[in-house]
Amino acid sequence: MSRRGSDLLYAWIAATLLSGIPSTVHALVTGGDPLEATRAAGAMLAPAQSALPKLLLAAALVHATVSLFWAAVLLAVLPRRHVVLWAILAAALIGVLDLRIIAPVFFPEVAALSFWPQFADHVMWGACIGVTLAFRYKRRETGVRDQG
Repeated sequence: MSRRGSDLLYAWIAATLLSGIPSTVHALVTGGDPLEATRAAGAMLAPAQSALPKLLLAAALVHATVSLFWAAVLLAVLPRRHVVLWAILAAALIGVLDLRIIAPVFFPEVAALSFWPQFADHVMWGACIGVTLAFRYKRRETGVRDQG
């Protein structure tokens, strides 16, 4: 796998797996439903009234696909210098685009979610992308090679 491909893979995996932490913690702390955002994401692909397992699978597919798309975009445009800062800023802009422009028109269940916890998830996603890329770039500069 090329360096660029492995950078994308690692950044995408980190961001996809960790980006839901802020909204989940928020839901747990405030007594909300920690699966509300997952069901809303699933409703982007399956009817909102679908059984929970179907919505969970749909949410996983949607989240992974959208995350991969945006990760590929960021990998193509982010400068290497200050990559964490740029990734967070880009993710904040993506969050506004996703939550305030796209969701209200196409995905009412997502638009109905509380904005700030979902925005925090976007920022976390960007931080994961940026930190992963910064780590990989630094390793490459110091001559450390990937295992495997």
